[in-house]
Amino acid sequence: MLESNTVLGILAHVDAGKTTLSEQMLYQAGVLRTPGRVDARTAFLDQAEIERKRGITVFSGQADFSMEGRSFSLIDTPGHVDFSGEMERCLRVLDCAVLVVSCAEGVQAHTETLWRLLNDASVPVFVFLNKTDRAGADLMRVFGQLERLGGNRFVPFFSGIEEDGQMEEETAELLAGLDDSLLERYLETGYDRELWLKEAKNLVRERWVFPVFSGSALNGKGVEELLRGLRLLAPAGTGNREAPFAGRAYQVRHDRGGRVVFLKVEQGTLHPKELLTVPGGEREKCNELRRYSGSRYELIQEAGPGMLCAVTGIRQVKAGDLAGLGAERAKPFVLQPLLRSQVLFSSSVPAPLMLSRFRELEDEEPLLGVEWRERTQELEVRVMGEVQLEALEEIFRERYSEQISFGPCSVLYQETIAAPVVGCGHFEPLRHYAEVHLRLEPGQRGSGIVFASECPLDFLGSNWQNLIRTHVLEKQHTGVLTGAPLTDVKITLLSGRAHLKHTEGGDFREAVYRAVRQGLMQAETVLLEPWYRFFAEVEFDEAGRVQSDLLRMGGECGAPLEVEGKMALRGRAPIRTMMGYPREFTAFTRGKGRLSLEFGGYEPCRDAAAIVEKIGYDPERDVENSPDSVFCSHGAGFPVKWNEANAHMHLPVEKIQG
Repeated sequence: MLESNTVLGILAHVDAGKTTLSEQMLYQAGVLRTPGRVDARTAFLDQAEIERKRGITVFSGQADFSMEGRSFSLIDTPGHVDFSGEMERCLRVLDCAVLVVSCAEGVQAHTETLWRLLNDASVPVFVFLNKTDRAGADLMRVFGQLERLGGNRFVPFFSGIEEDGQMEEETAELLAGLDDSLLERYLETGYDRELWLKEAKNLVRERWVFPVFSGSALNGKGVEELLRGLRLLAPAGTGNREAPFAGRAYQVRHDRGGRVVFLKVEQGTLHPKELLTVPGGEREKCNELRRYSGSRYELIQEAGPGMLCAVTGIRQVKAGDLAGLGAERAKPFVLQPLLRSQVLFSSSVPAPLMLSRFRELEDEEPLLGVEWRERTQELEVRVMGEVQLEALEEIFRERYSEQISFGPCSVLYQETIAAPVVGCGHFEPLRHYAEVHLRLEPGQRGSGIVFASECPLDFLGSNWQNLIRTHVLEKQHTGVLTGAPLTDVKITLLSGRAHLKHTEGGDFREAVYRAVRQGLMQAETVLLEPWYRFFAEVEFDEAGRVQSDLLRMGGECGAPLEVEGKMALRGRAPIRTMMGYPREFTAFTRGKGRLSLEFGGYEPCRDAAAIVEKIGYDPERDVENSPDSVFCSHGAGFPVKWNEANAHMHLPVEKIQG
């Protein structure tokens, strides 16, 4: 009888050997007759044409394997930063992860990002230091980088762990030094295999210990030891089989049979043709129940706790959602696109058809943020980088037999406000009525949109206040400088009014949207732009060039430090000025320098006036985001401009002091 299934994710910086390791693990576990190779385009888990052509993982792939009473579901996630949204969505269903680090390149910026995401998701981590046979590989140097990343809780199992769980004395001593009860037992009676193995498993599950293995995935060295460590130390999934069903979605795909939702069963069981509760409270029928291995699948009749499965027939469950008992929408993900680009397509293709195809792609990759601009008749998408645009072109050609391209990338700006302001919205066409007064004030950086209420319940009932809250948070409000998304604003309900007969839910939606927009039209708005955090490693005589480059780009650079015979520099710079710098950096360092970039937050834009003028956004012509109100007189509704609306409001308008 197999122990509960363990969902295991394989994560890495691009080219660290993640997919090669996955192939070797499946081979040595007896799933594959021969391990596939990325360079030979034979990888079992990289089945899409674009993956085989480019030699990178674009879509998460999965397969099951078992070892001596333990069952595992392996998920090979994308390593390239442009496809990291796919990777992050998988984190929420992992019981543990293997973080792969190349001993030739060491810990990269994206490795640090992965480490933070694993920490945030509380996922137990094993580490595999790969490519130990490569020229320039330095095992102990990279192990030291890990320790700088996460302290002394990385425990080397370089010599492996015996089949029965026997550990080397040095490893046993290291574990004892991290656990008081083990240390006390060690000092009294020495090493006890069963106790050490039991406590090591607990320490791994609690993320107090991170076992580190090493080898070369390409030739299979060290993989057997890693598999043994996973069998003995990896935590298993938990879940009550008799409880009502609940499952977390982590991926959506479309095949010839329609929409496929991939789930991890958290509790209970799921069967074909069952009704499944989806976010919003509706129930939908699961048609087929599938179990995937690479691109192939088999139909199954039941999925229980800890299992990965896929269902067809479900339309309203998105990646990250919880379905079944306690169904709810996904919480926001950390990684977000920083660039946008216009889709260029033939005029012979109807725009609605093109939009529907991109909506399907957006269903699979929600971060695309597909947007149709009615006024300019333009289709835009949000992306992580230029490689993702190239991938989209190939996916579109393969799936729809259509040729598309993209315009130049531009950064995704955001807007916020610098001081409090009151916005009012009134919506009263015939037989409709709602009025809302909101205070907008600056929020903490990175807080997004936050809602609060200071309106007494005896003045406006809780049902209406809850509806107003929903409408404040449901929409991506846009700023008035460039039409960029609004962020870092606290919106407080001050007062509101409904009509006993004529108010419907949609009336408050209109009043809320107009109140937010009217407030922004009066506010001191700040344009925000994204910045990169960077780490550069160059020869001594190249450090000055990097420093001057960063200052020229409006960035900030710390003093260089000597690290292992090279100069290391850390700093920050606007993405807008740094987009083409990696190519320039590679050229002047002759490919020998190391540059790692990652998102470093949003900051006020220093060239805001020039950017606003270049974009040329006119907020009063944006009919989809009107700041004007609608009032009623003599049985007919009439619009009132935003700057005149306060004089018509039915409730007193609060004045901002100072």
